[in-house]
Amino acid sequence: MAIIVRMPEIATGTAEAAIAGWMVAVGDEITSGQPIVEIETEKATVEYEAEDAGVLAGLLLDAGVAAAVGTPIAVLATGGQSADEALAEAGVDGDPAVVPEAGAAEPEAEGSVAAQDADLAPEEAPALEEAPVVAQTADPEPERSAAAPEADAGDRQFASPLVRKLVRERGLDLQGVTGSGPNGRIVRRDVEALQPAADRATAAPTEAPATPAAATPAPAATPQALPGAGYVDTPHTGMRRAIARRLTESKSTVPHFYLVAHCRMDALLGLRSQINAIDGVKVSVNDLVVKAVAGALTDVPAANAIWTDEATRTFDGVDIAIAVSVPAGLLTPVVRGVEKLSLGQLGAQIRDLAGRARDGKLKQHELEGGSFSVSNLGMYGTSEFSAILNPPQSGILAVGAAEQRPVVQADGSLGVATVMTVTLSADHRVLDGALAAEWLAAFQQRIEHPMSILI
Repeated sequence: MAIIVRMPEIATGTAEAAIAGWMVAVGDEITSGQPIVEIETEKATVEYEAEDAGVLAGLLLDAGVAAAVGTPIAVLATGGQSADEALAEAGVDGDPAVVPEAGAAEPEAEGSVAAQDADLAPEEAPALEEAPVVAQTADPEPERSAAAPEADAGDRQFASPLVRKLVRERGLDLQGVTGSGPNGRIVRRDVEALQPAADRATAAPTEAPATPAAATPAPAATPQALPGAGYVDTPHTGMRRAIARRLTESKSTVPHFYLVAHCRMDALLGLRSQINAIDGVKVSVNDLVVKAVAGALTDVPAANAIWTDEATRTFDGVDIAIAVSVPAGLLTPVVRGVEKLSLGQLGAQIRDLAGRARDGKLKQHELEGGSFSVSNLGMYGTSEFSAILNPPQSGILAVGAAEQRPVVQADGSLGVATVMTVTLSADHRVLDGALAAEWLAAFQQRIEHPMSILI
């Protein structure tokens, strides 16, 4: 029996993804759970694991090609089938390596509304009932002259939706580009090899004709720099657009409120020094902070929850997302069952996730879930900041630097202590003020009495 492997939904709501690279070859024996392909979305490149076992009979999409979630990307042969038998059963004719994306075998003419909408990300495509037929996408291609003859089919340039999106975002020109994909199709690696159009010589601008008073004004142009002012435009990447969209949605739809605590760190830093004096053990302040967050969530279990449209969902275990800065933006891999991990195990998992996040090697499930996040900017010397929630999580703790500050001692005298300021951003739909204050007090208690973190 032939098994069709389909484009997975890497994250909830993702409508399209691209093949970043295949990790297996035709003829390989595949086992269930084996990583077989790297899938690229707006936010990350993750390894996708096979759900079934078999022999790889054919690859249906080449590296660099994007397709909708659910599109067939490969075929597995099982039960002693030959590759040809499996491909025939799956309905694949000819060389499977050149099968185009679903619905992309014969693209629309470039000037058509359908082609324009296909170039947009699913969330950006205008609804037909809301947009007039003459609507144009950003940076549309010049209209063809009515007198110009229609190009032959052989002169067309075939490119995936991902490529067309990248071309538009980066201001590139595909004229004269020969694709390295199947049947000359232009794929992502061809786009990466191009120089931005801004680096090329451009024709001198011509003066635009005056707009009649009765005409509808055109959209505002990109702001221009003052004469003599230097600037560099860095085109938005898919990840940067996704971050902007998601955080804008969070800030505008989730009722944030903020609580601040100043934690004395001297006892915790002393404990850390004792732990790190043990041969082969390396624990960071961030590891202790994350462990204290988990402890506070077990102390105040009502805070270990998320908002859904139907109910407030409270969890038994503690899964915490760790904010990791990567070259193209920010990722939040999730550490599972933090309350059950030793400090050594927790530190090892955080370092592993952070390293693979920067290398683009995170797996699908490692970016999903969690009820709470930790964002630590203390290593940059930041004293205090507030963070934006990552829905549907109910809280994110912004951790500042541990600094020596003047403090009032228990006897009323003035002294010096190492103090760390933390700011809790909370979703008021899940955490009321009193509940959030109770959780923050539990966290501060754990930090200032660090032996409780080890219990």
